[in-house]
Amino acid sequence: MMRKIELLAPAKSAEVGIEAINHGADAVYIGAPAFSARAAAHNSVEDIERLARYGHQYGAKTIVALNTILTDKELLEAEKMVWRLYEAGVDALIIQDLGLLQLDLPSMELHASTQADVRTIERTRLFRDLGLTRVVLARELGISEIRAIHEAVPDVELECFVHGALCVCISGQCYMSAALTGRSANRGECAQPCRLPMDLLSPQGDKLLARQRHLLSLRDMNRSAYIEQLIDAGVTSLKIEGRLKEMSYVKNVVAYYRKLIDQIIARREEYAPLSDGQVELSFEPRLEKSFNRGFTSYFAEGKREPMWNFESPKSMGEKVGVITKVNRDSFVIGLNVETLHNGDGLFVGQQGFRLNRFDSASSTCFPLDGVQVCRTLQTGQSVYRNLDVAFEQLLSKPSAKRTMPVNIHYAASAEKVTLRMTCCNQVEACIVMEGAFERAERSQKENIVKQLGKMGGTPFRARHIEVEGDQWFVPSSKLTEMRRLCVGNLLEKRLKMQSEVRTAFQKPDYKALAGALDARGILPDDFLANVMNKMARETYREMQIENVSDAFELLHNKEGMVMQTKHCLKYAFGQCSRYINPKPEKMLEENFKIGQDLVLKIGNRKFFIKFGCKNDCISKIFTIFAPQN
Repeated sequence: MMRKIELLAPAKSAEVGIEAINHGADAVYIGAPAFSARAAAHNSVEDIERLARYGHQYGAKTIVALNTILTDKELLEAEKMVWRLYEAGVDALIIQDLGLLQLDLPSMELHASTQADVRTIERTRLFRDLGLTRVVLARELGISEIRAIHEAVPDVELECFVHGALCVCISGQCYMSAALTGRSANRGECAQPCRLPMDLLSPQGDKLLARQRHLLSLRDMNRSAYIEQLIDAGVTSLKIEGRLKEMSYVKNVVAYYRKLIDQIIARREEYAPLSDGQVELSFEPRLEKSFNRGFTSYFAEGKREPMWNFESPKSMGEKVGVITKVNRDSFVIGLNVETLHNGDGLFVGQQGFRLNRFDSASSTCFPLDGVQVCRTLQTGQSVYRNLDVAFEQLLSKPSAKRTMPVNIHYAASAEKVTLRMTCCNQVEACIVMEGAFERAERSQKENIVKQLGKMGGTPFRARHIEVEGDQWFVPSSKLTEMRRLCVGNLLEKRLKMQSEVRTAFQKPDYKALAGALDARGILPDDFLANVMNKMARETYREMQIENVSDAFELLHNKEGMVMQTKHCLKYAFGQCSRYINPKPEKMLEENFKIGQDLVLKIGNRKFFIKFGCKNDCISKIFTIFAPQN
């Protein structure tokens, strides 16, 4: 049986979402007017409706992120908003809060957010049994783990991230921002303390081991080399992270993965794209051209690899060469790309700067504030370009056209003309014009084909035009009118077809799920359940799980565990007893041996790191005042 594969793209706004579809996305996900996990990426219902209608032309879906945990008062607001989104044509919601399941919800799909911490067979099965049609898997899962989940629970769709920024913490289980600033990641307000510079101290906190390094900042995910393996493992939706990313990022990254997936589908008849249409690009997409902190496949093969960037949380971009000479206000570069451009953004060491002028004859770079910049440079340093002005200018213009093939059949007689259009062998529209038509002096086929083939400004392209009755004269204006009416009819039928395939949420018998909750080791009195409202407690109560603790955000004492992560500083420093790091970081004292915990200092706050050598390599970070067990 053929399986449809979805390329899912982020949309900061309706405009970005439309361009994501133009560049090949099968679906886009966008922030709701409120309550999404990116508080800075809210959109109006009107804009979301415009995006949904545009996508439905191609059979592309619009998915709305409503994946924060909610207060009792907010649940009622959310219910009203969900109905408005449904009426606007939204295909699915991404949720975390189980309180939403107690509401009066419309007939639409619900997806379990990555914030719901889905990384086991048991958790996947639970959300399926709760009536959700898809789970967004934890980023930490490798291909073999994903395959095991699919084989055990084949009747739920699996969505996984393949590209973009990484949270160092297992999603949904990070409370560091809430502990430090009161801004909760599970409420869409993460202050990203993991991207800050911090000190590393000895277990007693009395010895400085590393000063002001970005010890919790990860590189960006890039699993482009594993797309076919992920699809074969059972992944339905391949997701690009980035609901705060700009237009050029989305255009470039979506276009790259579209080409990659199409190449796989072209030789694998068991797979097909979710949506319709062929994309024509005016540029060659390249992942390294867009924002990135360096790349990692992040446990794709189940083993560790360098996944951190201790130097900077900023974009590094593509490596363009190595410094061979440093002058007072300029430097010479051994270039490994064709050229640099005036105005390019460069990154060396821990600093970024703009290139004022590039002398191609001598390969000399003249930075803005050249004296100040060059004072910190050394020969042998790698140079990265994180802003290619020529590439950005190319993407600032219309850079893709997406069209669907239409077969056209034209038949004329003395009494009537019939025009029939069929799109993607699925949807058909027909227009009949009656009248008294005169016989032409010569064949009209050339003009008929010319007028009917004008599809500019529509999402269609004429693939094949069949003409019968070319001896009857029909004015070009009438042919144009018939084409316009038939195209409009075809488009409305496609939109109606898309609205009719929306999957309904079916509320389950919660009592039948009694005892099914815990795949993570979460106890009823554990704040890790992220319960913030009475409705969520009711969902657990119906599963015979009583006395669920308040969410971390409701606790008065913000102490205890604030993060779980598979990023391991022991491995980074070459002191892991299980995995060998071929290129360990060298910042620690030569003879310092890491035990079972270290101390991180972020600003004036200190945290214990307890390494997870006996806990599936999952380290835990606690506030300094918390118990160490």
